[in-house]
Amino acid sequence: MIREILEAVFFLVAGLVLLVKGADFFVDGSSSVAKMLKIPSIIIGLTIVALGTSLPECAVSITASVTGNNALAVSNAVGSNIFNLMVVCGASALFTPLLVEKSTLKREFPFSVFCVVLLLVLGYAGMSLGRGDGLIIMALFAGFLIWMVYSAQKARASALAQEAESEGATLPVWRCIIYIVGGAVAIKYGGDFVVDGASVIAAKMGLSQNLIGLTIVACGTSLPELVTSVVAARKNEVDMAVGNVIGSNVFNVLFVLGIAAAISPIAFVMENVIDIAILVVFSVIVWVLCWTRQKLERKEGIFILFLYVIYLAYIVFRC
Repeated sequence: MIREILEAVFFLVAGLVLLVKGADFFVDGSSSVAKMLKIPSIIIGLTIVALGTSLPECAVSITASVTGNNALAVSNAVGSNIFNLMVVCGASALFTPLLVEKSTLKREFPFSVFCVVLLLVLGYAGMSLGRGDGLIIMALFAGFLIWMVYSAQKARASALAQEAESEGATLPVWRCIIYIVGGAVAIKYGGDFVVDGASVIAAKMGLSQNLIGLTIVACGTSLPELVTSVVAARKNEVDMAVGNVIGSNVFNVLFVLGIAAAISPIAFVMENVIDIAILVVFSVIVWVLCWTRQKLERKEGIFILFLYVIYLAYIVFRC
């Protein structure tokens, strides 16, 4: 038993490393391509960077769905969203106030809250997320992408001037391709290793898949969001930091769970419903805090980090 646990821990750690580094390379390559095309920073954060940093959650949840570990799929996505909102935003605010544009507070942020509420309603209605539900939220995801493309085109004129002033070095096209393809491969195998390792640990130690998904796997697969947003905040690229969190949370609900449910219906337990309801409450709290002065300051970052610690204590005690 000890040997099996040690092997599982090895695969879990190796998988997390592959996920983090794979996402890192993917984001570098994708961001460089986006800069070449003069896409605004907030759009990069909401789409390219959010997609790249959400690929670990996608890999884990889809692999879990295919292998029948659906409890891990939903808890990973929900746990990652809570981690993104409370830890990523909170940690980023410790370095510099996160300025949030009023347009983001009026459109993208409430849309992310709507996605969570929709997940809560669909999941609670039949205590499952069926293939039909998966197709519905994937259609909503397609609409979100169209909206982002339209926003990018609308903001292109002003973005060209801003990018001309603050344009950084971009990677050669051949290196971008290697980073994107290599990162995607690392993410795929990393997802396999994480699911296998987490499932074995949960079984051998008597822990529920829900607890493992909400803690170890959720935190591990959210490391790309954390690193990306903290680095962006330190470089005063706050648009990308905030856009990354909001975009990743939308991707996790609409894209990750949509595909997972379309592959195999996801059964809900009451713990899933409670966690999603908590995510709704946390989302509203952060939204309100950002509305006060259109920014998230250090003291508010400490506050939401404290709330996350309380939540961790609750789920550990619950399980």
